[in-house]
Amino acid sequence: MNPMPSSLSRRELLLSALSATAVGALPLLAQAQTPATAGTPADAALAQLLAGFADEILQLTPTTASSLGLDKGERAALKGKLEDASPAGDAAWAAQVHSMLQRLNAIDRSALGADAQVRYDTVRYAASEGEAGIRFSFGGAASGFFGGTAPYPVTQQDGAIVRIPEFLDSQHQIASAADAEAYLERVAALASVLDQETARIKQQASQGIMPPNYIARTALGQLQDYRKTKVADQKLVTSLTERTAKLGLAGNWQQRAQKLVESAVYPALDRQIAAFRKATAHAPATAGVHRLPDGAAYYEWALKLGTSTRQSAREIHAIGLQQIREIQARIDGILKSQGMTQGSVGARLQALAKDPARFYADDDAGRAQLIAYCNERVEAFRALMPQISKLGLKVPLQIKRVPADIEAGAALGYMNSASLDGTRPAIYYINLKSTKLWAKHELSSLTAHEGLPGHAFQLAYMAERQNELPLITSLIGFNAFVEGWALYSEQLVDEFGLYQNDPFGQIGYLQGQLFRAVRLVVDTGMHALQWTRQQAIRFAVENTGRGVQAMTSEMDRYAVSPGQACGYKMGHNEILRQRERAKAALGSKFDLAAFNDALVSSCGVPLTVLPTVVDRYIARA
Repeated sequence: MNPMPSSLSRRELLLSALSATAVGALPLLAQAQTPATAGTPADAALAQLLAGFADEILQLTPTTASSLGLDKGERAALKGKLEDASPAGDAAWAAQVHSMLQRLNAIDRSALGADAQVRYDTVRYAASEGEAGIRFSFGGAASGFFGGTAPYPVTQQDGAIVRIPEFLDSQHQIASAADAEAYLERVAALASVLDQETARIKQQASQGIMPPNYIARTALGQLQDYRKTKVADQKLVTSLTERTAKLGLAGNWQQRAQKLVESAVYPALDRQIAAFRKATAHAPATAGVHRLPDGAAYYEWALKLGTSTRQSAREIHAIGLQQIREIQARIDGILKSQGMTQGSVGARLQALAKDPARFYADDDAGRAQLIAYCNERVEAFRALMPQISKLGLKVPLQIKRVPADIEAGAALGYMNSASLDGTRPAIYYINLKSTKLWAKHELSSLTAHEGLPGHAFQLAYMAERQNELPLITSLIGFNAFVEGWALYSEQLVDEFGLYQNDPFGQIGYLQGQLFRAVRLVVDTGMHALQWTRQQAIRFAVENTGRGVQAMTSEMDRYAVSPGQACGYKMGHNEILRQRERAKAALGSKFDLAAFNDALVSSCGVPLTVLPTVVDRYIARA
């Protein structure tokens, strides 16, 4: 999770802010958590401070409150709001991260207990990177706090039209007339957010900041296609109408929703389409952010967000090239054992990708079969979980197709986290614009990554143990840890014998690892080494063996979210390095499930803090 630590979906986490808020009364949930997290008096003071931070952040990100099921009680007013994407919202986030740093600096870290020190270091890192992003006029403080970048307000994967209708349908819960009224308030607010984005599009264009022309064409097409849909058929209308009817809630919900879309949302969308078309009319084809004002420095910051390391673009590029060679050597041996000996590894993998027997039919029946198979994989992984973890998490999970109206620009797979109140399960989305995007032998690894023991499992810990954890752990995300854990999860199911009698399944797993090593090369290639889009696509196709359509979609994703794609393999590498360190330190006392649980129970940390987490595990063991 395409997310964020989806996890909150990555798109949801890259939000602007609403308004500056002072620390108020602690929410009841946070009050309940404080004793559970407190050890020393300093620990108690930190717990109280973090509870205040959590409430402030929720005020800035109302949709996050809904995503987590926290838009109730004293936070009920958030249910009718969206984020503020205006300069005032930017200023609010800048003030927020600066204030958080000041208040953290007032705490004596040396007086904290071991676990509290890890929490302190984690939150301080997030706030520090947020403050570092204030200097940039694109993708600033809010991105820094959530560990991802989005330099352009509207792209094929970013923007209100991409995000809000699906959010309202899948995450805005309706159980009463008040919830339905809040839904309508958010539909009305969508028009305001569209206009805020439009103002930003114009302002950025005046500075020479706009997405590459090929991104602009896709995004403009999506906006236009959305606008062509009849008002009565829009998800903004049908979702509310169908759910209120099912609940028997009296009211003219359909008529009111249609009126808002027709009189407010569509006119705002028309303004955005016109402004976006004008702003991107002469956009360059250059993929990298190096072309933007202060672009080289911005990419350095983006890489630090994406990887939470201090390694340079050239160092990461070199790591990718080395790991490509190592993983291809493993794949080569398996291919040869299956009689496939001629041509490069990439060419032989491409030959597999051209075999129709390795794909589901590219129709609705084939899509249903594909999702059914992924559900079967989830159950197979559940059987492995007692060996992987001792936490005993339930992990409710749904697998859904990426909505057709956003699939053209969406990631190939991503996760939206479950609500903390248990009313909504985690949702693992798979892009089925074409079933040819996914060969059958790749689906096991995808499902391990997004579902069990990957994102859904890691995030389930925070949901099921919420009363023991500071709420802020569910509100911050470190891309390299979250994606590194998910990639490590793909390795775990291989290590436990999933592919023992399935050589092509193991090829699919290794091809996924290879793909993440390629990401290190192409992301740094486009943004630091000035590679062209076609150069990146060609390198990815030739080295991964995946199709041009899939790799084009991926390269376009990296173009508008610089640095994020590097987090997967860098996080995976560091987790493996720490595992080997723990094994060396503990010898026969090393317990794989206990090590895994130590990582998961950290709730996600920067890679710079991960050694401290492992030190704690070694000391306990």
